Amino acid sequence: MSKKTFIKIASVVLALVLGMTALWACGGEKEEVKEEENVLIMATNASFPPYEFKEGDSFAGIDVEIAGLIAEKLGMTLKIEDVEFGSIIGGVQSGKFDMGMAGMTVTPERLESVNFSTTYATGVQVVIVAEDSTIKTLDDLKADGTMKYGVQQDTTGDIYASDTVENGGYGNDNVIRYKTGAEAVQALKAGKVSAVIIDNEPAKSFVAANEGLRILDAEWAVEDYAICVAKDNADLLTKINTALAELEAEGKIKEIIGKYISA
Repeated sequence: MSKKTFIKIASVVLALVLGMTALWACGGEKEEVKEEENVLIMATNASFPPYEFKEGDSFAGIDVEIAGLIAEKLGMTLKIEDVEFGSIIGGVQSGKFDMGMAGMTVTPERLESVNFSTTYATGVQVVIVAEDSTIKTLDDLKADGTMKYGVQQDTTGDIYASDTVENGGYGNDNVIRYKTGAEAVQALKAGKVSAVIIDNEPAKSFVAANEGLRILDAEWAVEDYAICVAKDNADLLTKINTALAELEAEGKIKEIIGKYISA
């Protein structure tokens, strides 16, 4: 075989190999995209028991179990991303996450950025104080600068409490924001705030785990929880609402909530 002929044959073989490699690569990319499309990415903040919390390396809670059933009905695999509460809406809006589920209340401000599903649970905001606090009722809460209120940043407790006195709040200057409810409770124990405003169910968990605290008897606010979805993802929102309606009819949502919250 001449050198010239050998070079021609080698070139043909190399071209065939590169072509097959490219096909395999393209096939792999398509498969990867296909697999990613079958994943439902849920953003949450896993420091909000009993709605979402960590058990070792796993996630648990009301929202986690409901989201799992929604994904199952959609024929998808649920993937949970644990992020700061304040970054959930932005992440959903940008398409980084498919949905946000974190004991999230529908508010006019949030509706400007995302859409919400039908309601699946009702939350109650309450006030935690020290057992020896002079604050005995909601009427004892002041907006005169003598009291500071701890909240988890970007939650409705934060939004409502930092509003003006005319709108039922205590003023922005009287509110101290923390990344988690647990940090706000520790600030209360350390005397850095006079009270913590937070959802009733996490409040009960925090009080049970920390001596010297109590929850005021009255409800500070009542609100409904829903799932947020990007405004340009109407198809997913419809599917989620359909799944929620089916789960409600099957009694699954009531069953899950009852598992974590006793009557």
